[in-house]
Amino acid sequence: MGFAGPRKTVVIVGAGLGGTATAIRLMQFAREPLQIVVVERRPEYRNAGIAYHPSGNDWHHVFNIQVGRMSMFREDVDDFLSWIDHEADRTDWPPEWRGFTFFETGPAPRRIYADYLTARLAAAVGEASIGVTLREIDGEVVDLEVAADHVDVVLEERSRDRSGTGSPRTTLRADHVVLATGLEERDLPFATDVGDHPAFVRHPYSQDGIERILGVPKDAEVAIVGTLLSAYDSASMLLRRGHTGTIHMISRSGLTLRAYPSDHRHRVLTLPEPRLGADDYEGRDRLVRLLMDEWQRLCAMVAREYPGVDPAVVTEHVAKSWESHLPRVLERVPSSDLRALLDEHGSLLATLRVGAVPYITEVVGPALADGGQVVLTTGRVEAVTGTGTARLRVSVAGRGPVRTIDADLVISNFGRETDYERVGSPLWTSLKRQRLATPHRRTGRGVEVDERGVLLRPDGTRSGPISVVGAPREGDEIVRHGRLGAFAFNLAAIKNHSVGIAATVLHRLEDRFEEPPEALADLDDPKASEEFERAVQLDVHRMAARRRRDRDVLAVRLEERLGALHRILTVDNDIAVSERALRIAVNTAAMTRLNDLSVTPRDLRAMLHLDESPESP
Repeated sequence: MGFAGPRKTVVIVGAGLGGTATAIRLMQFAREPLQIVVVERRPEYRNAGIAYHPSGNDWHHVFNIQVGRMSMFREDVDDFLSWIDHEADRTDWPPEWRGFTFFETGPAPRRIYADYLTARLAAAVGEASIGVTLREIDGEVVDLEVAADHVDVVLEERSRDRSGTGSPRTTLRADHVVLATGLEERDLPFATDVGDHPAFVRHPYSQDGIERILGVPKDAEVAIVGTLLSAYDSASMLLRRGHTGTIHMISRSGLTLRAYPSDHRHRVLTLPEPRLGADDYEGRDRLVRLLMDEWQRLCAMVAREYPGVDPAVVTEHVAKSWESHLPRVLERVPSSDLRALLDEHGSLLATLRVGAVPYITEVVGPALADGGQVVLTTGRVEAVTGTGTARLRVSVAGRGPVRTIDADLVISNFGRETDYERVGSPLWTSLKRQRLATPHRRTGRGVEVDERGVLLRPDGTRSGPISVVGAPREGDEIVRHGRLGAFAFNLAAIKNHSVGIAATVLHRLEDRFEEPPEALADLDDPKASEEFERAVQLDVHRMAARRRRDRDVLAVRLEERLGALHRILTVDNDIAVSERALRIAVNTAAMTRLNDLSVTPRDLRAMLHLDESPESP
């Protein structure tokens, strides 16, 4: 098949997990010439992002979930563990990890994930179809200018060594743009006067932050703003290197992490829909009471009917089972109440939805016991101020009088900015000013996108060929899919985003596709339905295949199936449809199956028969 026109270009803004995963999927799925350009403003974040980049993650920072859940390919759940066992270069690893035997339910240091993503991106480039290429640029995208048939991407390129001010602004012409900008930094109103103080660590996941934390005297008094994963990272890093001074962990919720059982294996339980009364909304307090009653009922049901489930993960099972029901529940909640509920209970939702591996909790947990070295303080940090010495004073407001903690080091794990009204990066500021992007109205988290992840204007129309991956879609994930806590924006969500965005971008750019007619929505002919199903199975295998020769073989067989389906529809059913339209219908169905959230990744692979040869034509 010949292809008309010049090679198309997709520009991905951000080379962290979301951008890298999307680039890999585009390399994997594209069958026509395509240039993929990945722009990253911080070179040390490339193929890593803030969560995994080596310079900002100590060897004691481990994944909060098990190794067996860290594959970037949802349809190949063991890929990350396989990489560690057979491909990872452990030469420069510390002794603790160099000889470590990794296993599915165990820990692994986060910093090695950058090497994994780099290896998988390189493999995707090597196995891409002819004419599909990757270009990597160090620089910051500061603006998008949407034209009738393309987007001009305005960026400031930077030299590899980040010396000087870099090159002047340049413009890239893109046929499609993918925004994978990652987590946004939150302002710290309580610490405006101490941002540059040597005892204040604003960025604990940076090389400077790590060095300053590890450089504090072992008997120093340390205050950590936060009590969840980031705080545990800082506390455990200190404790594992022999810290003897008091460590204060401070948060409004006072919630701490629960540990996964050592043999925990993720699975999805089938539980009944929560009984939340009539469809009318009777106020926030009543909804919270109903939710709590149903929560307790279903937790008791799990304990009773699934006695093999460890009590530590009962809440995770219940939260997962609610995902498909929550969108209908949230529809009737006014936006102001929904925002208030998320703000008030966000930390609780995070701890109910996901735990942490014992490696994280086994050091901090005992130190948190009554009278232990780690002191938990519940309250809101009102101010961090100087004391006139080298120390800082943390003022904490709670139910009683304001308490103060004087510390030799204050580590801020205040979290990310979820409200895009407040996000002040040059790119998002410009997109909001141009009315190309609007903060998510219902939740106040992320930005508005449609069902395909395309960025929306304030009036609900598409902004142009601009798609969004990862954290900016948090609010949409909550209301559209019932995803709560970190599952609205973390690896689990990004896996699905990368598949969906890559597939739908190619639907628009590749000549082989065109939108199908509505007549295909419901195939009444059993013969046509059977042929359609066989074509979808082949396309699932093609999309999951990482070697080009395997994809090429499957593509040939898929075209034969599409030809047979086309004849059945046009001759037997008198449906006017092109093979290009059938191709997009089949591919959309295949994409949907790869993104099925109702099962675990391991069950998904079995359900899609990916360990078996697809049926021969």
